[in-house]
Parts: sequence; structure tokens; C-alpha cells
Amino acid sequence: MIKPRAALAAAGVLLLALTACGGGQSASPEPGSSASGELSPVKVSVIPILDVAPIYLGEQQGFFAAEGLKLEIVTAQGGAAIVPAVVSGQVDVGFSNFTSLILARSKGLPIKVITPGVASTGVAGQDFGGVVVKAGSPIKSAADLAGKRVAVNTLNNINDTTVRASIRAAGGDAKNVTFTELAFPDMLAALDKGNVDAVQVVEPFLATAVKNGDRVVASNYVDTAPSLAIAGYFTSQQTATGKADLIKRFTAAMLKSLRYATDNPDAVRQVLLKYTKIDAGLTGSLTLPTFPTKVDRASLETLAKLARQDGLVTSSPDLTELVP
Repeated sequence: MIKPRAALAAAGVLLLALTACGGGQSASPEPGSSASGELSPVKVSVIPILDVAPIYLGEQQGFFAAEGLKLEIVTAQGGAAIVPAVVSGQVDVGFSNFTSLILARSKGLPIKVITPGVASTGVAGQDFGGVVVKAGSPIKSAADLAGKRVAVNTLNNINDTTVRASIRAAGGDAKNVTFTELAFPDMLAALDKGNVDAVQVVEPFLATAVKNGDRVVASNYVDTAPSLAIAGYFTSQQTATGKADLIKRFTAAMLKSLRYATDNPDAVRQVLLKYTKIDAGLTGSLTLPTFPTKVDRASLETLAKLARQDGLVTSSPDLTELVP
């Protein structure tokens, strides 16, 4: 498991090595074709959660093939681990929460967002992510999380910072919380065993928790900002320059995929069966996020402010460089 700060440091070393080698990459073929008439491969790293349903739908619907692309999707535990893979060129594109990307950019890593990915519904109690406790827990609200153990999928990212924001909004002490890093699929078992007091989960794990009788005590994304932008797809500056046409075609296909997901919620629910272990009977009870086609700048400013407040960064990066 790669810790965020260690991962970023490793990425910096890899970046220097690549720069020293010149990082030469051949130009990609024109849209819809390659030099041999075959599809051009594009390697994308994602987290196996509901957020990335649009890319799987886009693959099913042929949006990427129509742009001359063949997707190779690989999975990771969290966005912070995906950043070094993108910077080093192991993958062409990654999916990550915006806090991890703000942190990476503040460290000087040359990454840029190319399309949005997912955003909150903006409705408390009806969002695709939230903080969950066991049915008999004395925790009734976010304020009660002070002094408790809370699991998040990656430390020092959007989930612990927004949980802290939720605690502050409820009048609690956000500094007196112990965060534990666990992969989303492992969280509910840890909660059931009493290894943690609460977990921050997203769909499809949120619906599974509710089915198990667990209680949602906070909608941390909604408590942070209206319709908070959560995550997006990004690449490295080296790939953006050396494979400009490839990235242009990926962006076009991804935007089609996001629009399709918005217009076809039932397809979003069904495609989860392809890449998660969700119970098929739960698909109808999932709360879907929104799939915007533009990144909300106000959300990024809010997340950058939280990152400073929680000590993840000493100063915010130029957000225009992160999201051109």
C-alpha cells in the first residue's frame, strides 16, 4: 500500500529520471485510426467504486473505440496511489479526488485535469457518500466523531478533510479524530468487528451498509460545499504533450461517457456488476452522484482551503495550472 506523502516523493524521483532521459514519445495517430489501422491503447487507473461507472459505460457503448482507442483499465485503492503511476508514465490517465491532485500539484508534480469525473448530489442524507456507524453506536451526528476512530480509503485526501469539515459544521472538535486507512471493500467488516467507530464510504458500499442496518450520521461532501466536485481524470504534462492527440481523443470519449451516464441512470447501476462485488439486488437502492462535464472551480478553491487548514499543504498551487 502506498502512503500519499511517500507516493508523491517517489513520483518526484521518477519524474526527474524521466526528464533526464528526455521522455521522448511518438505522436499519436489521428482520431479513429492508428498507423496500422488498429485501435490505440490507452491505460487508465481508477478506483473500483460507483464514481467511475461512466468510463465502463463508455467502453460498452463504443465511445472510446469510435475515437480509435482501446481502454486498458487497472484499479487502485485510492487517488493518492494513482498519482505516481501517472507521473511516471506507467499509465496514461488516472482518476483521483481533487484534494490528492491539489496536494500533488503543490509538491511540484506536473499533472493536469482533463475531464471532471463525479460530484456530490448536494442533498444531505441523499448523497452517494457519507459517514456510517453501527446501529447501536452512541454516535448520533458528525460532532460525536470527536475522539473516535474513523476509516477513510486514503489518508490526507478528500475524505478525511471533508469529514473534518462535517465535524466543524456540527460544532465538534475536528482536531480530535483518529483516521485509519482502509480500502473501501474492507471498511464494513472493520466497523462490524469494532476495529473502528465509523467509516466514510461511497456507493456501492453505502447501500450495503444501510442494508446491513448501519446508520448514516453525516453527509460529509454536502456538509463541505453545495454540489461539491469530488474527483476527475488527469494526466501528466509529459503525456499531455507527447501524446496530445491520444489525450484529446480520450477527453472527447470521456465527456460522451459522462453525458451518457447522466442520461441513463439504470445503465450506471447495472454496469457496477461488471467491476464491483455488489449484490445485484442492491443496484436499485444506490444513490447516484452527479456526472458533470465541467469542473466546478469554487469546489476546488474550497478543497484547497481545507487542505491548508488541515496542514496538508502550506500554500495552494495555481489552480489554473491544475485545471487549464
